[in-house]
This record gives sequence, C-alpha cells and structure tokens, in this order.
Amino acid sequence: MLRFWRATINTKNGLAFAIRSEAAIREELIALALALPLAFLVGSTAMRRVELIAVVVLVLVVELLNTAIEKLADRLTTEHDPQIGRVKDMGSAAVGVALVMAGLFWLFALAERVGLV
Repeated sequence: MLRFWRATINTKNGLAFAIRSEAAIREELIALALALPLAFLVGSTAMRRVELIAVVVLVLVVELLNTAIEKLADRLTTEHDPQIGRVKDMGSAAVGVALVMAGLFWLFALAERVGLV
C-alpha cells in the first residue's frame, strides 16, 4: 500500500510540474475538458464516447512523455547536439502522430453522427 501511495504522490508531482512548465500540457488539458462533454454530443454509442475521450487522453500521455524526454535531454547538455535534436524531433513527431490520430477519430465520429458514414 505504501508503494501505491508513493506512486500516487509522484504522479501528482509530475503532473503539477508539467502543468506549471508546459503550455502544451495546459492546452491539452483544456482540450480534454472540452472533449468530455462534446464526446456525449458527438459519440453515437457509449463505446464511441469512450474512444473520443481516450484518444484525447492518449495525446496528453504522449505529450507528457515528450516533455520528459525534452527535460532529460536539456539536463544532459545545453549545447546543440545533433543526436539529442533528433531524439527531441522524434518525441515531437510522436505528439504529432497522436494529434492526427485524435483528429481522425473525432472527424470519423462527427461524420458518423451526421450520417455520412
């Protein structure tokens, strides 16, 4: 039980730091807050609503991992390093792919709701 409590505290601390230090995290939390009620308007089934919310949470998860990679890379060196630059670019690409995936999920659900699919 102590291990669970410590993990919970670490989670809270990590999320609080990310919210304070990263605009992208704050923006994605706003998107999540908007997605919660919108999923009930757009999603035609309970499963579709869960999917719409989950894909926004996935974007947030990928952004948190990308932020962790960037913070660690910046801690290693402040000088320009091509390999670290590529690692940061891959983290950014992961966020971009997650955003495209989320957008496609929402577009498909909207098309489904208006009867295009």
